[in-house]
This record gives sequence, C-alpha cells and structure tokens, in this order.
Amino acid sequence: MNHSSRGFTLIELMIVVAIIGILAAVAIPAYQDYTVRAKVTEGLSMAAGMKSRIEETRIALGHYASTNSSYGLADASSITGNDFISLDVGPSGRVTITYSNDTAILGQTLVMMPTLASGGSLRWSCTGGTVRDKYRPSNCRGD
Repeated sequence: MNHSSRGFTLIELMIVVAIIGILAAVAIPAYQDYTVRAKVTEGLSMAAGMKSRIEETRIALGHYASTNSSYGLADASSITGNDFISLDVGPSGRVTITYSNDTAILGQTLVMMPTLASGGSLRWSCTGGTVRDKYRPSNCRGD
C-alpha cells in the first residue's frame, strides 16, 4: 500500500506553537515600552511650545521669570493632555511635566532645563525628573 502523507504531525505543530510563544514573549513587553514612550513624548511635544515663550521672556527681561503666569501661560494644572496632568514652569525656566494615565509613569515627572549657551541662545536638556530612562526619548536619557 502506498500512503501519502498529508498535513502536519503533532510535534511539528507543537514546535510552531512554541516559536510563536517565544516571539510573543519578546514582542509584547517591547510594544508596551513603546506605547509608554509615546505617552511621554506627548508631554514633551506640548512643552516644546512653551520653550519659545520662555526664551522670549528671558531675552526681554534679561532673566528668567518664576511661574507660568509670569510667562503669560495658563496655570500648570490647566495645561493637560491625554497622558499628562500638568506643565509647570518654575525658577530658572525649568519646565516640569507630570504624567498620568499609565501605571508605568503615573505621578512621575520629566524636567526640561534651559542653560544659557554662547551667543545668548538657550540649550535645553530633558534628563531630569523621575521618569525611567527606558521610557524617555533617546535625547532625554541620562546615559
């Protein structure tokens, strides 16, 4: 008798399922980190608009102001987004972003700090705060 083989054996199917499980075990945590990084970036994007206001005020006054209102900005708690609950401008032009809406970054902060560069321009650093490095954009990591 001549039997032709059709389909897969049980061991072949088990190997395929094991490979898919290994790939999922690697991909899911990486995707979760990616989504948290996107949430952190939302706050940074909103704060980017504040940087020009801080720079203009620094040039006009010759020094930094100390609060949101002294920069002509809304109160910190009224500047919100999907994933952050406040943007606060403090002394020395420091911008503090406080995050919400995700347990990985809930209540944590990211601090943007200006420093005076040559020629009077400002250079911004975003390495301060309590958000873990793995959730920050690459230019905001403390390496």
